Amino acid sequence: MLRLRDVDRMLILTTTALVATGLIMVYSTSYIMAMKKYGSEYFFVKKQFIFILIGFLFFIIASKIDYHFYQRWVYPLLLASFALLLVLAFIPGVGNEVGGARRWLKLGPLTFQPSEPAKLAVIMYLAYYLSTKKEKIKTFSRGFLPPIIMSGLFIALILKQPDFGTALSLGAIAIILMFIAGVRLRHIFSLVVFAMPFLYLMVSRVDYRMKRMLTFLDPWKDSDGAGFQLVQSLIGFGAGGIWGVGLGSGKQKLFYLPEAHTDFILSVIGEELGLIGISSLVVLYLIVLFCGVRIALKAEDLFGQYLAIGITLLILLQAVVNMAVVMALLPTKGLTLPFISYGGTSLVVNMIGMGILLNIYKTENRR
Repeated sequence: MLRLRDVDRMLILTTTALVATGLIMVYSTSYIMAMKKYGSEYFFVKKQFIFILIGFLFFIIASKIDYHFYQRWVYPLLLASFALLLVLAFIPGVGNEVGGARRWLKLGPLTFQPSEPAKLAVIMYLAYYLSTKKEKIKTFSRGFLPPIIMSGLFIALILKQPDFGTALSLGAIAIILMFIAGVRLRHIFSLVVFAMPFLYLMVSRVDYRMKRMLTFLDPWKDSDGAGFQLVQSLIGFGAGGIWGVGLGSGKQKLFYLPEAHTDFILSVIGEELGLIGISSLVVLYLIVLFCGVRIALKAEDLFGQYLAIGITLLILLQAVVNMAVVMALLPTKGLTLPFISYGGTSLVVNMIGMGILLNIYKTENRR
């Protein structure tokens, strides 16, 4: 019988359930488009299955590596993420431009999104740096400025791609970790106040971001144009009701809902599996939250605590934002639903994160 203290088994079972749900829904949402565009209904689901195998391999490896190992390699990992991954995305012939954004690297038949491992590298750095400062964490020059500068460099480069949603989520994770570590509230509050005008300018001075904001306020005003995706998403939720129309029987994926297998996959889940399906998915994410907090509270050192909190935030914050966007509670951002949406880089990085969480728990048990 599974007990609440069996966090390791809960984490493994929940991760497996999320990944399995994602594989099923990727097939359900993509098989028609895959048949039309690529001549095979299994085009996307086969690639996703390969990503899952790679993800589980890295999950096992990460669960075996003592998490203190990352303390020794935090700066090389940070430098590799910055120079070899994020910067390479801007080099012609190496970086792959899609829709005016240079967020991917081309690796043969596969594309790789460097901002995903960069987020994990920044979280490792923040966990390491904040855990070493202790009484100096209250000072501006030692406890506040260095982590803000380092995080800001990555955020600026991600914004350059541009990837506004990922930059905001990384900034939120950095602020929350600093708050938990004990950075002075007046420093954090001053940072937020200072950043607000820049956020306003980044939205108001960029046409497509401003259009997304206006569409969010009233998607039905331009339901055949800028608001089409959001309106179709809401129609999918409405059609699903409590029990859904049945797995595979949804209509919104029939070229009504763009990006049905990526950013807006939750809408198809709502249509086909209804409120029951979405509620089950929320429960799985809440179990991840419970496991992450439980592991953080019981970790043997501050580095383990902050690392566990950061990884939990990495997954949960993105899930919350994606759900809010798809349900028209937040303006549209290009953030996928962790473990569920199609996409290899995000899946593999999240699996590595879960493996690190499992290792922190195992270390705590050995102690």
